[in-house]
Amino acid sequence: MEKEELAEKLIESVNSITSISDYRLSVKKQYCNLARRLKLLIPMFEEIRDCNYSIPDSTLKALDELNIALNSAKELLKFGSDGSKIYLVLERDMIMARFQEVTANLEQALSGTSLEKLDISDEVKEQAELVLAQFRRGKGKIEAPDVELHDDLLTLYNKSSETAPDPAILKRLVEKLQLNGIAELTQESLALHEMVAVTGGDPEERIEKMSMLLKKVKDFVQTENPNISSPSKEKQVRESCSGQAATESNAKSPVIPDDFRCPISLELMTDPVIVSTGQTYERSSIEKWLEAGHNTCPKTQQALTNTTLTPNYVLRSLIAQWCDANGIEAPKRPGSSTSGKTRSACSPAENTKIESLLRKLSSSSPEDQRCAAGEIRLLAKRNANNRVAIADAGAIPVLVSLLSTPDSRTQENAVTALLNLSICEDNKGIIVSSGAVPGIVHVLKRGSMEARENAAATLFSLSVIDENKITIGGSGAIPPLVTLLNEGSPRGKKDAATALFNLSIYQGNKGKAVRSGVIPILMRLLTEPQGSMVDEALAILAILSSHSEGKAAIGAVEAVPVLIEFIRNGSPRNKENAAAVLVHLCSGDQKHLVEAQESGLLGPLNHLAQNGTERGKRKAGQLLERLNRFTEQQKLTQAPSEAQSQTQNQRSEVASMVNAVDS
Repeated sequence: MEKEELAEKLIESVNSITSISDYRLSVKKQYCNLARRLKLLIPMFEEIRDCNYSIPDSTLKALDELNIALNSAKELLKFGSDGSKIYLVLERDMIMARFQEVTANLEQALSGTSLEKLDISDEVKEQAELVLAQFRRGKGKIEAPDVELHDDLLTLYNKSSETAPDPAILKRLVEKLQLNGIAELTQESLALHEMVAVTGGDPEERIEKMSMLLKKVKDFVQTENPNISSPSKEKQVRESCSGQAATESNAKSPVIPDDFRCPISLELMTDPVIVSTGQTYERSSIEKWLEAGHNTCPKTQQALTNTTLTPNYVLRSLIAQWCDANGIEAPKRPGSSTSGKTRSACSPAENTKIESLLRKLSSSSPEDQRCAAGEIRLLAKRNANNRVAIADAGAIPVLVSLLSTPDSRTQENAVTALLNLSICEDNKGIIVSSGAVPGIVHVLKRGSMEARENAAATLFSLSVIDENKITIGGSGAIPPLVTLLNEGSPRGKKDAATALFNLSIYQGNKGKAVRSGVIPILMRLLTEPQGSMVDEALAILAILSSHSEGKAAIGAVEAVPVLIEFIRNGSPRNKENAAAVLVHLCSGDQKHLVEAQESGLLGPLNHLAQNGTERGKRKAGQLLERLNRFTEQQKLTQAPSEAQSQTQNQRSEVASMVNAVDS
């Protein structure tokens, strides 16, 4: 890279950093100091850019490393500005360790530029040397944390949801975290939501607990101040948006937060879903994008590893809360019923046909039942209006009754018809309340291969609603899903994997999956030559590793070398999932820490920490922290051992001398 281009990149990086403002309380002083110091380097970069002489390759290399360090600093400081206040306080040690690492990298890169050899003005050189000296003096210096704030948060974090929190603690938290209004609470909710998004919709247990903690704070604030969402507050929100005309219509329309708008349609989302890159879109918008033949994420342009759309219940809840706080009606999801009237937009002729098929479906003739179930299956696949009309006609309970029929073709048509009907959000509840789950599990166990595949897909579709995860998990569905994952066709394995992934998001289903023997099967899928199930297997392992039984089972199958190989050579998503599994394996387990250390993990981890996805960087940072801590402990334990060995040697020498004298 030419020096002019590199210097421009350095200036751009620093300008991006200095544009970040309003750091959270727990990191404010350190982050402000870092940003201020980095701004002092801009004159040096400008002189390097404008000079008409060549720069040594070693200096160019150091400047390139400085740019990499600046990008890491930018990400850290951005999180210090936009990140969750609760997370920043509870995870302060980890955040500060990362801060020290970033500043050390900046100091090392700046030292390597050989300031004394650069032909820059004395004033600029002195300024750069001052920054370098400040980096060196600041090593290890961290502002004392607010112990009371940390302890208060930890107390609430560790309390069970059933225990009533202490109002005095809640009051202190509201004041210190400055979460005393709807705007502040919404911003904190969005910050936690972003952390859910980067996990692919699979929030870690600690983030779930932080969300519950925030809910306690929000409930307290609303109890203490019932008028929090009053018109005066709405006015403050409106006035904070620059450029908005002060018309009567605008006065009644609060500004929709950008996070609540679909990146495609720019409208308030009614049914937000997460794609494989972690981005969230309105379901109808992303479905049209995919139907048009695109296989990339519209926002990031990354290739989609699969076309699964996972409902973003966290964001849907936040949108509902925001609507409630601003006195507007929450958006209805497509297909949701607003009255007792029929939801169908089908023509009279189509409704007549559906009624005729329903009569055949309820007849005593096996042939009529088989044909009618097949036609309903096709109609339900065709469009949303048909799915609504078929359900409104009362077909679902009849289809459920056919799941236990001895005719395999009728059974297959019935379960596939239910799968197609379940695409409509409102139909999911009707299907489950009609007692379909035991019948679907029966088909999953004993049906034809195609019927079993479609039964697995149906369970996945139904399980996107959280309460259905519990129902399905308690119905005995997980063992036959594991069997299908092991012995099914390629499509069957995919269907089983997506269902198992979704069900395992619920903590109570994780142990059931592990006890069903899923871990050895997942490990085999990771090492198959064709590697067609790697993405799914690693994603499921990442979820199960957070469970104590899952962690033990993964550790028992010698998974560490396989996971390290994926961190070295896997796709970005596979690297982050492999790192997530290793984080849990190495948590307090010296055996796996030693194994990871001896397998040469540090290099790939450092690369992932610099260049991975957001979640990958975070997981790599956690692993590096654990490995560094373990190395330090080893040094401490080895030192006394070496001293003891030296003493023993001295004693042996004395004994030899005594023996020599005696002889």
